[in-house]
Amino acid sequence: MAKKPTPPDDSDPFDAIIDAPFDAALSERYLVYALSTITARSLPDLRDGLKPVHRRLLWAMRQLKLEPTLAFKKSARVVGDVIGKYHPHGDASVYDAMVRLAQDFALRYPLVEGQGNFGNIDGDNAAAYRYTEARMTRTAMRLMAGLEDGTVDYHPTYNGEDEEPEIFPGLFPNLLANGATGIAVGMATSIPSHNVAEIVDATLMLIDNPAVEHAELMTVFHGPDFATGGVVVDSPASISAAYASGKGAIRTRGRFSTGRDEAGVWEPSGIERTGSGQWQLVLSEIPYMVAKGKLIEQIANLIGDKKLPILEDIRDESDTQIRIVFVPKSRNVDPELLKESLYRLTDIESRFSLNLNVLDARRTPGVLGLKLLLQEWVISQIDIMLRRARHRLEKIAARLELVDGYIIAYLNLDRIIEIIRGEDEPKPVMMAEFALTDRQAEAILNMRLRSLRKLEEMELRREHAALIAEQDDLTKLLENPAKQRTKLKRELAALRKEYGPDTPLGRRRTTLAEAAPAREFNMDAMIEKEPVTVIMSQRGWIRGAKGHVPLDGDFKFKEGDGPAFAFHAQTTDKVLIATDAGRFFTIGVDKLPGARGFGEPIRTMLDIDPDAQIMAMVVHKPGGQLLLAANTGRGFAAQMDELLAETRKGRGVVSTKPGVKLTVVREIAPEHDHVAVIGDNRKLVIFALNEVPLLAKGQGVALQRYRDGGMADAISLRLDDGLSWPMGGGSGRIRIEKDLLPWKVARGAGGRLPPNGFPRDNKFA
Repeated sequence: MAKKPTPPDDSDPFDAIIDAPFDAALSERYLVYALSTITARSLPDLRDGLKPVHRRLLWAMRQLKLEPTLAFKKSARVVGDVIGKYHPHGDASVYDAMVRLAQDFALRYPLVEGQGNFGNIDGDNAAAYRYTEARMTRTAMRLMAGLEDGTVDYHPTYNGEDEEPEIFPGLFPNLLANGATGIAVGMATSIPSHNVAEIVDATLMLIDNPAVEHAELMTVFHGPDFATGGVVVDSPASISAAYASGKGAIRTRGRFSTGRDEAGVWEPSGIERTGSGQWQLVLSEIPYMVAKGKLIEQIANLIGDKKLPILEDIRDESDTQIRIVFVPKSRNVDPELLKESLYRLTDIESRFSLNLNVLDARRTPGVLGLKLLLQEWVISQIDIMLRRARHRLEKIAARLELVDGYIIAYLNLDRIIEIIRGEDEPKPVMMAEFALTDRQAEAILNMRLRSLRKLEEMELRREHAALIAEQDDLTKLLENPAKQRTKLKRELAALRKEYGPDTPLGRRRTTLAEAAPAREFNMDAMIEKEPVTVIMSQRGWIRGAKGHVPLDGDFKFKEGDGPAFAFHAQTTDKVLIATDAGRFFTIGVDKLPGARGFGEPIRTMLDIDPDAQIMAMVVHKPGGQLLLAANTGRGFAAQMDELLAETRKGRGVVSTKPGVKLTVVREIAPEHDHVAVIGDNRKLVIFALNEVPLLAKGQGVALQRYRDGGMADAISLRLDDGLSWPMGGGSGRIRIEKDLLPWKVARGAGGRLPPNGFPRDNKFA
């Protein structure tokens, strides 16, 4: 049979396109994405302290019966169930979240017990999930306690095939105990871990006195208790202010110590004597979220770059406990100076941002202070308590109905048996004669014969009395807020006993000790003073040869290159590098490459413009001065201290215009009192040094006047010593002109021809 032709579809596909402003459509869709990220991915719930992925992981493990007393199962099984049933995201992200729940250096109270390689504090990743196994910890079971008691709502999973709880109802302050970090759209959260005993103490104080001041709470709630220990060195006032507002920063340091003594107290100095007066520092704990491997690499780089010259070596002698050994350069190094330098230069001191941004019971994000956060948690726990009580009352009522029916049956046992034996439909007869409900009659008909013994009747009467008493207690609990608070306090006291400060898990790991004011010291003072010969080629390759070698020595350069600058310095010196663009750069002599090769291009160390030419290199002298002059004959004096640049980009000192270049950079000796300037026109002027202004930046003043050409050279001198210059012919002789009065004029004069024999290149010595 032939098919009927399909009628043509006259509808225009473009009719389905909605004409809307692009910015409105984009903002609407981005808002949906942002809300999803905030409420369903990045921020923890205040009530159980978990993000959805963590909650779904633990829920899947509960469904797999991975309890602490039962066997482990493959992590791949858990991850598969999570992404297949509850969390439609990538397996890598889910497994990473699971790994973090199992790491005792990431979580203060781990929720997952791992078997296999779950990563380490060095920063190494965990093994693939096909190799590792996991189960829940007792803390996780406590967090989920009460799920079967009607305490929380359930909602369908993403595909509607199953259900999952909205939160976990257990009485464990997981939000503060384990903390959380996350980045959403336009907001973030960063909560450190804390000690459960201190959280409970603060909560009990709040329950007893809802009007308690924040300062009182901080007398029992002292601050973070990180999984990796360490020392919090902020002042109590600073910590209190951060928790009052919900935002701040916590400064933490690693712990220098050789371990605990017999009483469990840390030995504070961290100094370990090795004999013959030698010593070494031992670091036994590192700040939270600092990878040990990267920390050691960071310090090793500082040693290699000579940025920490008082440190000879670093060794990692860690096993299950961290033990990082620092070997000083010599036994005369001040241990406190070494510690302070490590705090300043490395991640042994770090900052943990405090941002108590969480989702409340209405799924609304907000930054809460400590008091408000604890209040909200107490309210949620009381709500869970009441829901549990109502659920239990429903169970009691249902059970009492059956127990009442059983008791009626025992009191009228013979008649019940007679009805069952004699009636075709005994159920309606029993219900009519004894006023039984349908459930009671059905339960009596389903009784076993062995249940008809006398002992069973006595047990039913005891059960009935116990249920009535429990029902009465629960009813009073629902009606009396004081009883609710008392019950919560009793349960919190039991929690504190389990996680008390005298237990291995509950003992505080992080010490709170305000640091003394930082010692003022110059980091350059730590550099060992050694002689160096600085050599730079015409193409800008720089190096530092050990020792003071002859400056006219036969230095090796690349083909086509040659010497430009060579001078003696010390490793503690800094070199001022001036370009013709009027910009000054600074480099430490200790940071120069060695002289075994050709060195390194100076432009890889400093951001010198490729078109700029290096005009001078001068060793910085504290309090010293330089004479700076451009080819236009304008110049000024500058303090060397003000020419030091703190960054690679240098410091602009001499203002130049197109065609103007810095050509003279000469050191002014303390005894100098005059300045000599000679122009391209071979005219010489000499004037008093005090006529030259001392500036930090600018163009300066006119040193000499020219009709044509510009300045050739300038120098400072002592007038009584005269003007000297080398004689030609390679004789090495120096000529000195003592009588300089014919050339001594005011600054800015045109000048006159120099003395006979002055170099034809118009350059001073």
